[in-house]
Amino acid sequence: MTAMFAIKTFDELTSVDIYHILKARSQVFVVEQNCAYQDMDELDFDCLHLVAHQNESLVGYCRIIPPEYNTLRSNLGVTDDDQLNTAMSAIGRVLVVSAYRGQGLARQIMTQAIAHCRKKYGKKRPIIISAQTYLLSFYQSLGFVPEGDYYLEDSIEHVNMVLRVAKKTKIKKISNTTTSTTSKVLSALLFILVALFILGLLYLMI
Repeated sequence: MTAMFAIKTFDELTSVDIYHILKARSQVFVVEQNCAYQDMDELDFDCLHLVAHQNESLVGYCRIIPPEYNTLRSNLGVTDDDQLNTAMSAIGRVLVVSAYRGQGLARQIMTQAIAHCRKKYGKKRPIIISAQTYLLSFYQSLGFVPEGDYYLEDSIEHVNMVLRVAKKTKIKKISNTTTSTTSKVLSALLFILVALFILGLLYLMI
């Protein structure tokens, strides 16, 4: 499915944008999941809001929490790369309106959100999510790794997951000096074999 994406700060959202975002969040996280919880929170004012539209209708959404406002932390910060000890951005409230599911839109939304986090907050800065565990395999397919124990949040099982940038393995190049030396040795061996062959022929002719 092809959708149009827009990312805005809270102040850039129109009253109509806010209405449709909150309506979709309420439909998915409160009504569909039968979970009475406070969806609207103070974080919305500081988040970036990624909205997917098709024919001007909201079909998907997520919000990005900047590092300075995100309270989620990696559990591996003590033993892993020092970058994990720094604050990281978070992606949350990921949803696709029910009529548009099964068309790959959730992956598009996450891909867009990850790309924006990389661009705005740094390519090497990890990204963290609080994932509902039934979506574990989906987030793993995007590169997120589960950390720590499962926990209940509003009576729904969650687990923290972190997306880190894979370290590049440096491949040692064979130096020109080594290549040159190898070529010289092979040439010398070939010369000796040719010389021995000629000497053999001369010996047989005598």
